[in-house]
Amino acid sequence: MTDPVPLAFDGSRIDGSLFLTITDFARHTAWANGPMEWWTNAGLGVFAVLAVLGWWRARRRDARAMSLALAAPVSVAVAFAAAEVVKKIMAEPRPCRSLPRAFVFEKCPVPTDYAFPSGHTTTAAATVAALFLLDRRLSAVAGIFAVFEAFSRVYVGGHYPHDVLGSALLALPVAGLTSMAAARLGTPLVTRWRASPLSPILVAKTPGAHAAP
Repeated sequence: MTDPVPLAFDGSRIDGSLFLTITDFARHTAWANGPMEWWTNAGLGVFAVLAVLGWWRARRRDARAMSLALAAPVSVAVAFAAAEVVKKIMAEPRPCRSLPRAFVFEKCPVPTDYAFPSGHTTTAAATVAALFLLDRRLSAVAGIFAVFEAFSRVYVGGHYPHDVLGSALLALPVAGLTSMAAARLGTPLVTRWRASPLSPILVAKTPGAHAAP
């Protein structure tokens, strides 16, 4: 039987002390452990709701805004896929494996479910970027929730701080560039589709459309 391929690097050497500080805080705030464990997964639904709100509001705006709204989930998916590729390349073990004595109350995943970058934070940050091009107010709301989502991933012990930071640095430009490219390609299509049977989902019946920011 061949020996297993060694993992790429030990993330605990980067900011393991900060990770332990945050998880020690989690240890001493046991009353928040349950809600935080629930939020770290269920909270992703907030970003889906914000994306839907972006689409709903875009129905009263121009074709470019609608193309950005339709591109938002695509941008998030592209950013998530890019993060998964990076995750396989970096192969950073989860904190529950590198720091087994740390206070980690999230279930330790299988060894091949690596830590860097964080998929949850990638989804959150990508939504922020996609909404920034569409609706600055919704993007600001998403940004607040994204910071909380990123913190929760460290709090429950699922990721190191650099995992969530790296996720944001990856997701923001990837999702932003994907949305811009999709808007350029999709705006002419949306313009035509608005005059087709698809119009009810692409344009509101009431007047008042205006240009995207």
